[in-house]
Amino acid sequence: MEPDISTVAGLIADSARSKILTALMGGQALTATELSIEADVTPQTASSHLAKLLEGELLQVRKQGRHKYFQLKGPHVAAVLEQLLVLTALSTPKTSTGPKDPRLKHARVCYDHLAGELGVQLYDALVSANMLEDFGELTRLTEKGKTYFMSLGVDFQQFNKNSRPVCKSCLDWSERRNHIAGHLGSWILNYIFEQKWAKQDLDARSITFTSKGLKAFNSTFLIKQ
Repeated sequence: MEPDISTVAGLIADSARSKILTALMGGQALTATELSIEADVTPQTASSHLAKLLEGELLQVRKQGRHKYFQLKGPHVAAVLEQLLVLTALSTPKTSTGPKDPRLKHARVCYDHLAGELGVQLYDALVSANMLEDFGELTRLTEKGKTYFMSLGVDFQQFNKNSRPVCKSCLDWSERRNHIAGHLGSWILNYIFEQKWAKQDLDARSITFTSKGLKAFNSTFLIKQ
């Protein structure tokens, strides 16, 4: 029998559950109470929704002490949600593209990689520098790109420990163009935070760069302004 997508579609289609899933697109683990606030439902109702999302393999839960923290099951779930955001925007052309918050349009976390205007600029710069080869839905890291990222400290052997692609394209919700995901996309986002060029805002999945951090980011990844 072929898979029945209606089960997963039904889980995502509920308004409260979609808000829960979208709230977790920032990559952070949140408690049931925090998610009930995001979904604008009671804690009891949120618990019921979370149970269904866990059963449907869209979420995972981690216990730490007396608390339970919920996260998306993995990057494959985040990728589906991002594409649904794109599809929703395409199906309602009278609405503006992407989020209303300018911070989210400029730079945001898409599960574990950089999205928004800066994410697209990063992707375009790497393609222009012949570090990435862009084939639309398929992206390939070149030998030049591999050498360059190794010089920044990437350990590609670590990437080979699971089946996640080294790099892949992800259609950006607000820009409608590719940004970089996969292991390399995740590494770049972590590198940005480690270098203290930027930090994720506490109230959203937007990312705020310092002026020096933005200059360093542009210089490191050959982004021309």
